[in-house]
Amino acid sequence: MGRWHEMIQRVEALQDVPLDRKLIEDMERRWHQAGASAEPINFYTPTFKVFQTSEISGCGRNAWPAVSITGGDCKLQCDHCKAKILEPMIAARSPEALWREVNVLIEGGARGMLLTGGSNHRNEVEYGPYYSTIRRIKDAFPRFKIAVHTALVDDDAARCMEQSGIDVAMMDVIGAQETITQVYHLKRTVEDFERTLEALVSTGMKVVPHIVIGLHYGRLLGERGALEMVRRHRPDALVLVVVMPFYAPARRPFVTPSATEAGRFFLDARRALPELPLLLGCARPAGQVKVQIDTYAVLAGLNGIAHPSDGTVELAARLERKVKVAPACCSIAVGDEVMALGDSEGLELNLEEILQHERRSRAQALLGGIRVVGKSVGGCCG
Repeated sequence: MGRWHEMIQRVEALQDVPLDRKLIEDMERRWHQAGASAEPINFYTPTFKVFQTSEISGCGRNAWPAVSITGGDCKLQCDHCKAKILEPMIAARSPEALWREVNVLIEGGARGMLLTGGSNHRNEVEYGPYYSTIRRIKDAFPRFKIAVHTALVDDDAARCMEQSGIDVAMMDVIGAQETITQVYHLKRTVEDFERTLEALVSTGMKVVPHIVIGLHYGRLLGERGALEMVRRHRPDALVLVVVMPFYAPARRPFVTPSATEAGRFFLDARRALPELPLLLGCARPAGQVKVQIDTYAVLAGLNGIAHPSDGTVELAARLERKVKVAPACCSIAVGDEVMALGDSEGLELNLEEILQHERRSRAQALLGGIRVVGKSVGGCCG
């Protein structure tokens, strides 16, 4: 053991990043015990074109828009969100508005959407009046993908979602009653979340639950309980994110979750679910902690990372993982999950291509940001 720590030091972007050596050694040990040296990894990034060697189209700003059936309204007002995440989404407050908006989106090049909304006091998004319209959309535009944030549902609601043609069902799995009560202000139980997951996986939809690391005010509390739920019910993939409580009230502040704790959880998840696709979603704190989190995600053997930090792609290549970079819009997370489960376009890279890109990036930095005239490399956010 210890070879990985030395390998990390060869990645220039990671040389000065403090990392937990014991955790790295545990990840290296798991890797060799599992014979995982050839595991592929997908990176979903708006800066896709900087890696291009052949013409592959970018994703465009509107490829995966988010639509809220309640606009910015939500009854729960959870402490980590306060409904603010809904405000920039496209509002479709009636089935007729949803139909109109989807037609406009498709004309603009959208390939799919995230359909969501604010919850009632029982953590239910009231989709009932919309199911016939969703069916109409799928019948008219069968290639248009619809992913839905389900919130809590029963068997009947799950079947209605399936029959309406929804492609992907997503939900947050919470494993601690204290988090449900205190952070979500919700009078529901851990068992309600497990019953929702069970109802969804019994359908033909792809089911992609999320576990939010640090959801209890930045501390890990129910994450391992949530992981056990996922292990029992075996969805199609699991997305891990790290809480970003931009809107937390001053009276209940969140701390930034420990990157080492997040990394340890990645390792636990990989051990518990060796065959399930594990993806690191868009949401995680910025700065050095993001670099640490992304490094641990690669070393733990996660299958996909959205919007990786500098050095992450190179590290994966040095581990001899098969690397693919695919376009994903930074404005909406759902594209990452949907593309990760399908046959998305992407560019396979080898270590030398990645190192050449890194050298060009460093040379550009040395020029003090002076623009180099040449072929456009703008990504989705340009």
